[in-house]
This record gives sequence, structure tokens and C-alpha cells, in this order.
Amino acid sequence: MRKYIPNTLTSLNLFSGCIAAVMAFQGEFLWVVVWVIIAALFDFSDGFAARLLKAYSPIGKELDSLADAISFGLAPSVAVFHFLSENVTKISQNPVIVEYLPYMAFLLAVFSALRLAKFNVDERQTESFIGLNTPANALFWVSFCYGLTYDAPILTPTLIYTFMVAIIVFSLLMVSEIPMFSLKVKSLKLKGNEYRYFLAVFIIGLTIWIGILGIAGGILLYIALSIFLQKGNTSNK
Repeated sequence: MRKYIPNTLTSLNLFSGCIAAVMAFQGEFLWVVVWVIIAALFDFSDGFAARLLKAYSPIGKELDSLADAISFGLAPSVAVFHFLSENVTKISQNPVIVEYLPYMAFLLAVFSALRLAKFNVDERQTESFIGLNTPANALFWVSFCYGLTYDAPILTPTLIYTFMVAIIVFSLLMVSEIPMFSLKVKSLKLKGNEYRYFLAVFIIGLTIWIGILGIAGGILLYIALSIFLQKGNTSNK
């Protein structure tokens, strides 16, 4: 019976991602954030359960990637698509641009799939990540869309252009060779998880202070911290 628990949790990740995608199509950004967070919790718990129960399986590995492609690839891409569709007129009235520019949002889904495929065949990523992981990318975008929709004082053309440049940057980050520490914990002990706990406290504190946009700020810190740690490790060699 225990061998089915990790795959059940992975399936709940997928189910949550499907709901997040529906909420994104409807422009319900708060619920997109909620369901992507739920999906991320299931994504965390399935690996933790597999290690705890020693219930690894090839099917589980493939199912995990398929679930992540929906929850952390498609769902945030739809949220970004909806955001751009609602706001592209702030930078252009050209009907071609208005109609087709929002589709660049799905670069995030494409590069998420590439990232997941790369992860499955890259034996270097057993203890840490190479490139931005898909849950972090998804959490950034869904919280960013929410923050710009409800918390930003005014959406200027510059902000929209920055948003589009960020799509390209984050897409490339997912398939980059930049080492980033894993967000999954193998135990709840403080030792070995210092940076993870620091990041969690920072995100919670920033979210309490400025709202859901604080999640996006936390992901930016995660990227910066990973780069800083990599430079520190390189300089010590």
C-alpha cells in the first residue's frame, strides 16, 4: 500500500495544477497563486514520502515530470498570457501585436518542459539544481501577475516591457548552467538546511509586509543567493 502514496501525492500535484490553469484562464490570480502553492506542497511531499517510505519507481519519476509540466509550466504560462492579453494595449494599439504578443507567455511552458527533460537525464542534479527549477519559476510568475494586477499603483509601458523581458530571462534561466541549491529538504534538521529556512522566513516575512508580491521577491532572492553561493564555492577552490 505504501508504494502508492508518493504517486498519489504526485497525482494531487497534477490535479492542483489543472485547477490553477482553469483559474488562470478566468483571470482569478489569487486562486492561481493558492493552487500553485498547493501543487508545490504536493510536489515537495511526494519526494519526501518516497524517501521516507523507500517507495521509488520509474513511473513515479515520469509522473512527477508530467505533473510539474502542468502545475509549474502550463498554469503560470496561462496566467502570464491572461495578464498580457489584458494589458498589451498599454504598449501598442496595433491589432497584430495585441492579438499575438501575449502568446510569448508560452515560452515559459516550453522552457519548463525542456528544463524537466534536462533534469531527468542530467546526473549532476541529484543534490542540487542546475538552472532555475520549475516550481520556483511558477511561484514567481503567478505572484508577479497577482501583484501587478492588484498591488501595482499603475502599469506603465516600461513595466510591461520589463515584464516581457523577464519572460525571456526566466525561460533561459531554467535551462542555464547556473547551479542553484535545492528547495527540497531531506530532513527537518537545521543543519544543512540553513539557506532553505532563511529563504522560507524571508518569503513569509516579505509576504506579510507587502502581500503576495513578496513571493516573487523571495524567488529573486533565491536566484541571487544561489549565484552568490556558487561564486563563494568557486573562489574557495
